[in-house]
Amino acid sequence: MGGVLLKLRRLIEDRRGVGAIEFAIVAPLLVVAYVAAFEISVAVTVMRKVNRASSTVSDLLTQSQSTNVATLDTMKEVTKTVIAPFTQDGYSLKITGIAVAADGKATVAWSRDQSAGKPYATGATVTLPSTLDAKSTFIVRTELVVPHRVLLMMPSLASTFNKVNLSKTSYFRQRTGEKISCTDC
Repeated sequence: MGGVLLKLRRLIEDRRGVGAIEFAIVAPLLVVAYVAAFEISVAVTVMRKVNRASSTVSDLLTQSQSTNVATLDTMKEVTKTVIAPFTQDGYSLKITGIAVAADGKATVAWSRDQSAGKPYATGATVTLPSTLDAKSTFIVRTELVVPHRVLLMMPSLASTFNKVNLSKTSYFRQRTGEKISCTDC
């Protein structure tokens, strides 16, 4: 019995290999933390580009008193350029001109989407954010949704967690005149 206890005591006191065991426990956690930090930084970068692209479209359209279908259709290329080098495959872009009456009632004057469609009916009522105090004005709203693919996700989780929709809605007031008309919308 004494020999077994002696061997057990030597095993407990032996410190060889402790560093290897600690490394085996900590290394996977560090790799996961590194990959997560990388994914988060890429997602933040894409989100900033989506914000900038949405704002750029509204900003460009509010600089003149009129627009047309051809100009609205070129906004797809504007968003693509701003979002580069990331892709916007499967994206959604809706540009809406909103006329706001003196009583604060907002209605759709014109709208256009990425497929050359009309996402909102002319004259439809629009609910503006409460933080936007707008009366007797014209607003251009740009809604941009870009699916972001997670780059380094494990294949077993890929179908569930590999795509996140990043979106931004921008509201800009017209800069000159009383409205922004669309001649052929």
